[in-house]
Amino acid sequence: MRLLLDTHVWIWSLLEPTRLGRRALSALRNRRSELWLSPVSTWEFLILVERGRVQIDAPPEDWLRDAMERAPLREAPLTHEIALASRSVDLPHDDPADRFLAATARVLDLTLVTADRRMMRSRSFSVLPAN
Repeated sequence: MRLLLDTHVWIWSLLEPTRLGRRALSALRNRRSELWLSPVSTWEFLILVERGRVQIDAPPEDWLRDAMERAPLREAPLTHEIALASRSVDLPHDDPADRFLAATARVLDLTLVTADRRMMRSRSFSVLPAN
C-alpha cells in the first residue's frame, strides 16, 4: 500500500501508537507499505508544538530530525497540481492543511490514513481509517 499519513496519525505513530487501530497499525508496520508524509504535516506539527497541543522532549528541529531517522518516510511533494486540486477536492470544510493532504492523496494516488471523520466521508481520494 502507498499510505499518506495525516498529521495526527504520524504524531500518534511516534508518540502514542496505542491510539491507532489494529488495521492501521498493521498497514504502517508492513514492510511492503510505502509511507509518505507531506511537508504540510511538518508545518502543522510545528504549530501544534508552538501552541502546546503536542509535547516533545527536544527542540522541534532536533525532534523532527530524530523522528525522520527512526521512521523514514517518503516526502510527498507540494506541487502546483496539488495546490490546484486542493480547491476542488470534496471536503465539508475549508481547513487548508486538510485540503492539501486530501489533494496530495488524490493527485499522487495515495491512501490517506486518518481518524478525521470529515475526511473519511470524502469520495475524492482513498482513505484507511486510523482507529
